[in-house]
Amino acid sequence: MNKDLSPALYEKFCHFLHTKSGIVLGGSKQYLVRSRMVPLLHRHGLTDIDQLIEKIMRQSDSGLTQSAIEAMTTNETLWFRDKYPFSILKNTILPELAKKQNRLRIWSAASSTGQEAYSIAITIAEFKKSYPSAFQGGIQILGTDLSNTVVAQAKAATYDELSLSRGLEDDVKRKYFEHHDNKTMSVVSAIRKWVDFKQFNLTTSFASLGKFDVVFCRNVLIYFDSEQKKRILQNISASLQSEGSLILGASESLGGASAHFKMLTQPSGLYYRKSA
Repeated sequence: MNKDLSPALYEKFCHFLHTKSGIVLGGSKQYLVRSRMVPLLHRHGLTDIDQLIEKIMRQSDSGLTQSAIEAMTTNETLWFRDKYPFSILKNTILPELAKKQNRLRIWSAASSTGQEAYSIAITIAEFKKSYPSAFQGGIQILGTDLSNTVVAQAKAATYDELSLSRGLEDDVKRKYFEHHDNKTMSVVSAIRKWVDFKQFNLTTSFASLGKFDVVFCRNVLIYFDSEQKKRILQNISASLQSEGSLILGASESLGGASAHFKMLTQPSGLYYRKSA
């Protein structure tokens, strides 16, 4: 069984993945392709990874092609990742918004299996304990991801013990989760009602998404080249309400889109505000 990917075919697959998803693999990531493609190799009864990649790129089997793209673009996630974005949301952004408007709309881009979107919702719920009249006109959190598979998992809002152990404190579990069975727990309906998920590709038009007060776009821009990153950030700026807020990943920056945002610092970390 040949599970190695030839250099020439790896280069072609990188181009294919970039065209289909915008993701840039870069050089020397054959190990990543191999590790993510081997399960598909077994599932489709093939013995040669070059043969599998060629079949994927021919797009003769749309299900296989989509599965391969999802396998390469699905990233790990956890609850309240890095903590400081949720602190900034609760202590700075939400109080400011609550003073001037009655509705709230937040986008969790590249939301994977939903942990970030539900973490945002739990943060809002905690904020509303101190400000119960805030956002009575409605709260909407939209989570999007390229992968239909993880979008379906996010909608189900049910997580196993391993997922629940990654960043979720016991008191949060008690307040915002209910036992689904002996091994899984589900997000309570009071939180789920605020959150919706849909499949979305960040390299396409943002017109269908509408306007947001806050956008979380974390730990995904690093996978795009500089021009795509700039274009995505420009589109995010256009999707934000006046003086809307953007939260990026801890290792990410605005790059060529710095004219569209101004950086704001807090004791716990930094975030960005849409420029006037």
